[in-house]
Amino acid sequence: MLRTGVLGACGYAGGELVRILLKHPETRLTFLADEMFKGRPMGDAFSSLKGSDLPLCEPLDPEAAAEKADVIFLVQHNGWAMGVAPKLLAAGKKVIDFGADFRFRDPGVYAEWYKLEHTAPDVTKTAVYGLPELKAKAIQSASLVGNPGCYPTSAILGIAPLITNRLIDTSTIVVDSKSGVSGAGRSKLELGFLFSEVDGSVRAYNIGAHRHTPEIEQELGELAGLPVTVSFTPHLVPMVRGILTTAYASLAGKADTASLIGLYRDFYKDAPFVVMLDEGDYPATKGTLGSNYCHIGLKVDDRTGRVVVVSAIDNLCKGAAGQAVQNMNLMCGLDERAGLDSPAVYP
Repeated sequence: MLRTGVLGACGYAGGELVRILLKHPETRLTFLADEMFKGRPMGDAFSSLKGSDLPLCEPLDPEAAAEKADVIFLVQHNGWAMGVAPKLLAAGKKVIDFGADFRFRDPGVYAEWYKLEHTAPDVTKTAVYGLPELKAKAIQSASLVGNPGCYPTSAILGIAPLITNRLIDTSTIVVDSKSGVSGAGRSKLELGFLFSEVDGSVRAYNIGAHRHTPEIEQELGELAGLPVTVSFTPHLVPMVRGILTTAYASLAGKADTASLIGLYRDFYKDAPFVVMLDEGDYPATKGTLGSNYCHIGLKVDDRTGRVVVVSAIDNLCKGAAGQAVQNMNLMCGLDERAGLDSPAVYP
């Protein structure tokens, strides 16, 4: 039985991770850490976990985690993992970081967008970007995975088949995303995230400046074999969880909706968590709630010569904790679907 540890168990992503690992058939949770809830049961942090057989939360101590777990998930703020991951790797542990510290191949890009100097650039070279649908083989041999951001997951999965098959003009990509408020985390007590501020309202934020932009560009650029620039605008919508991304791009030649749907199905034929919808059917966030699935639909707009791709994920599951477990499964030689094949919660 694989021993797992979570450093940062009591935020939204950490709590979702604990929920998923509790029902995983091949793992056992042996170390949980959170400074706010140290010495207390997880049920104090999440009433949904009351009655679960879990260890008490401990302080954020990487050495203690290394003694008690084989795979360690780092669910902390950006800038924290770079100081911890090298020690865990030296102890022979497999590490999955939820933050951005190990998502970028160029530490300079990380420093530019996150305003933090990267203190472990050599370790960054060994990290794998953890999007299993595109990087499964590399993930299988990795000891360190940078778990992708939620917005990039929805955008990259939606656009990847078009880029790979040279079907769009890469200078015309526009990504429009909507996210529930849980994406802001549990400790972000800011005015804009109060219920009375969010309910009944939708707003755009960080236009042209969101820190997930270079992540999307990095991965799409790798697929294209040349630099790619995207216009990315995120929106906050009045729901708890879920992301709906609509991506637009000009077609490089003639294409029709039916043929592109067939191309997507072939591209993702070995991806158990990507569901390509039929022509005329488009994703809704409710269809992926609480699941590790990504639903994709598309349409060719003949009038404008553009293709419109819509993708939906749960930001806390496929956009964070579920994807991390999917990465763990690949890293440890387990069935990629283990602990993750439950359908969405509906309604």
